[in-house]
Amino acid sequence: MLVEVLVSVVLFSIGVLGLLALHAHGSQTSSDSDDRMRAAVLASKIASDMWAENSTTATPSTYSAWQTAVADTANGGLPSGAGVVAPGSPATITITWSAPWRSGTGVQKSQYVTKVQIP
Repeated sequence: MLVEVLVSVVLFSIGVLGLLALHAHGSQTSSDSDDRMRAAVLASKIASDMWAENSTTATPSTYSAWQTAVADTANGGLPSGAGVVAPGSPATITITWSAPWRSGTGVQKSQYVTKVQIP
């Protein structure tokens, strides 16, 4: 009887550990999804500014303010965020960031890229 209780405790413990791992993975996925959504919003912001200026290049003050917003995690920016706009036809907006749970050397940064064509 004691062996049966021990086996059931071990099986229960393995199940609880599996649930904890599933919860941790779900939290990471949710955080990554939130970061990607914020990157899309930030890219949309600079794209709308370029549309308003009717140019594939943003003014220096607009561009600088946008880059600051991308890196400002306290106000909707991204962790270790950086944004670059490559002017052209179409302009390419690239935003990169590093999720805090993906720390370490050799870890690939997350990236969001979109193109904007101004007629």
